[in-house]
Parts: sequence; C-alpha cells; structure tokens
Amino acid sequence: MATGPVADVLRTLVVNARQSGKGYERDEFGYRQTDDDGNGCDIRDDILARDLHDVRFTVAGGCVVRSGTLEDPYTGRTIAFVRGAKSSTAVQIDHVVALENAWRSGASQWNRAQRYRFGNDPLNLLAVDGPANEEKGAASAAYWLPTNAEFRCTYVALQVAVKAAYRLSVTPQEREAMAAVLRGCPNQQIPTQQTR
Repeated sequence: MATGPVADVLRTLVVNARQSGKGYERDEFGYRQTDDDGNGCDIRDDILARDLHDVRFTVAGGCVVRSGTLEDPYTGRTIAFVRGAKSSTAVQIDHVVALENAWRSGASQWNRAQRYRFGNDPLNLLAVDGPANEEKGAASAAYWLPTNAEFRCTYVALQVAVKAAYRLSVTPQEREAMAAVLRGCPNQQIPTQQTR
C-alpha cells in the first residue's frame, strides 16, 4: 500500500470509471491566450525561462527565450534549445495532466475562465523533450510514465496535486498506476508550485 503525503491526497480523489471525451477541443483551454501573472510574457516563454538553464533572450530584459539548456525530466537527456522554425519543437511545454484527460475527468463541466486558468497554470506545465511529449499525448499515468524512472515520483506527485487542486477525478486504473509509483517514494511531498 502506498503511504505518505501524496498517497494521502490520492485517496481523496473521486474515482470515476465512466469518463467521456465527448466534445473535447484543445482550444477550449485557451493555452497561451492569457497572462495570469501580468508580466506581459507568453506562458511558453515563462516556462522555458523557468525550466531551462543558461537562458538567453532575444532582447535583453525581454520575454522571448532565444536559447537555453534543458535537463529533460521525462528522458533524462540534456537538450540544447534554440528557437527556430525547425528547432523549437525539440522542447515542448507539456500539460502534466493532459488537457483531454482533464476534460474527461471534470473540466467538461467548467466555465471558460476555469478552463483557461487550468490551461495556463504553471503548476501543470513542464518544459520537456518534444518526442516524449508527443508519445505521451493525452495518456494518463495508467498508460504512460516518463522513461526517466528517477522523475516518476515527482511526475505522479504533480498529477495528484493538479487533480486535487482542480477537483478532477481519476479512473481506477489511473489511481492504481499512481499508487504503484508512490509505493517507491513514501516521503514524496505535494508540490504547491512548480519549481525545478
């Protein structure tokens, strides 16, 4: 049995085996359409600036990240990011709880403001390896976990934190997959904000 702070929160999540993706549209979440922190920066650049190191901006003191280095949490690889038409996709911004997963687990009942807040919440966003993000797609923890085993506890903790914060449900398979990971990290804490 999984124990610890994250496992305790996991047990509070509603379990729903009958989730539906009917009506899901990615645009419903307004990703990159808001500026919740009021700094005038696109959320993608905010997350790149937070998660990359050796960051360089296109203009000194500006928002737009020109280059940097990502220690990718999903694969464990080091990725040199350079902004460009053919190179930018090497680093993508992942919704840790995928937007379609959120839709299935409760967001379909939200209003637009709630969905926009979720779609742009830094707690649920990570700069990651592009191909790994594409492989994950909308999968829950029941069907996809990072190949970097050292990050799995943090990944599940983030998913549990986000699901709890937004009162989203989990499927029985999702809850069991999360609990299986958490059995290996009983002292895992619930993140309150995304820092790396």
